[in-house]
Order: sequence, then C-alpha cells, then structure tokens
Amino acid sequence: MPLTWECDPQGAPVDAGAFLHGPDAPTLAHAVLWPHRSLPRKGMAGVIGFAFVMILIPVIPLLGSPVLWGLLPFTMGAVWLLWFFLERSYATGALREDLMLWSDRIEIVRTNAHGPVQHWAANPFWVRVSLTAKGGPVDNYVTLSGAGRVVELGAFLSPDERKTLHADLHRLLNRLPH
Repeated sequence: MPLTWECDPQGAPVDAGAFLHGPDAPTLAHAVLWPHRSLPRKGMAGVIGFAFVMILIPVIPLLGSPVLWGLLPFTMGAVWLLWFFLERSYATGALREDLMLWSDRIEIVRTNAHGPVQHWAANPFWVRVSLTAKGGPVDNYVTLSGAGRVVELGAFLSPDERKTLHADLHRLLNRLPH
C-alpha cells in the first residue's frame, strides 16, 4: 500500500501534559504517501528482457542476411522505446507527500516530480479533515483545511486508501489535547 505510518495511528499520539514540542522533538505521527507502481524495477528489467527475446525470435532466421541490418535498428528501437517510456513513467511517479504531526503543528510537504516542493502547516486544533465521497476530483477526496487554506492529500491513492487515510487522520487529530 503506498501509505506508511511511522507511528500507530490507533494509539494515543501524546502523553498527558505534553502540549508543545521542542525544536528536535520527534513527530507524534508521520505518514508517507506515494503513487502506486504496479511494476517494480526488477519486473521492469524482466519485461524489457522478455520483449528483447520475443523481438529477436523473428530476426534469428535472418542471421547472415543483409536484411538483418535493415531490420535490426527497428527491433532495437522498439526495445529502447519500451525502456524509455517505462523510465518516464517511473520519473513521473516520483511524487511524494509527507504528513507530520506534532501536538501543536501539522505539516504537509509535497515533493513534486518536476516542480517545486510545496509546504503547508497549521495548528492541528484548527485543522478540519474532510472526505468528499462523490463529486470531488476523485472519489473519497481527502482535504485538510486550516491556516486559511484547503489542501488535498493523497489524490493519487485509491479510493479505499483515501478512506483509510481520512479515518486515521480524523482519529489522530481528535486524540490531540485541546
């Protein structure tokens, strides 16, 4: 699942009496979100190897023939194009969202694949987590509103993963001391 928590979102996030974090205090909760990749890097190497072998099967009878040299650039070009577009897909999937929660601050850092890093921070007491089941840009659209802004979170996740994320965030924010 392209969502990992570095704390147990089920448990109590703070000890009684801990209201403010120090400059190097650890986060109470840290979620890392990234787009799902159905083909891992090892699988990509296997797909390219399989495509290479399959493309060479019709070329093998042409070994020693001048026709081979006319056909070889196109067959190798097809393998190269497969590699190029798979690499491009991985590059666009370099998107990452980090959600960090302290007792007095919630922060989202979105690292875009080919753009600037975006930051958003607010006091968790004033943050509201919303789930739009239908009618948003995607089903189960999760937004956080606070500090005068509304930010989306995990729009690249599946609807079930966004629903789980909403429940975890709602539970964590409700357990913080007010």
